[in-house]
Amino acid sequence: MVIRKLNINEEPPMDLLLLADPSRQLVEEYMQRGECYVAESDGQIIGVYVLLPTRPETVELVNIAVIETHHGKGLGKQLVLNAIEVAKSKGYRTIEVGTGNSSIGQIALYQKCGFRITGVDIDFFIRHYSEAIFENDIQCRDMVRLSQDL
Repeated sequence: MVIRKLNINEEPPMDLLLLADPSRQLVEEYMQRGECYVAESDGQIIGVYVLLPTRPETVELVNIAVIETHHGKGLGKQLVLNAIEVAKSKGYRTIEVGTGNSSIGQIALYQKCGFRITGVDIDFFIRHYSEAIFENDIQCRDMVRLSQDL
């Protein structure tokens, strides 16, 4: 597997990005300002993440997704760790990530990768998404914010 920055002339893997964020509008907006990285295996894109500069010396991991056939194989952790290394190499001092209150596996993954919970944006998904999102039989309402000093 190789993780690389998406080339300027390449189409982003929108189907994969929409697995992590169902709002095409939001994905398209942050894709304009962020940097997209893809994981490839045998010429196929199997994972993706997007880094978005938010403040001086701070970058946010705004999207991370793995194709369903590769779930449970540690690829998500490899992508998160790669994003941390890329952020460090670019001189960022802090990396942040936000995920839904219903994203139990993702919350655990981020903490295993060194992130700490820093806050909760109450009703974020109610305010920003027109349709209700359910995960693990829990309604996704709040954005759990995590960060890590680099």
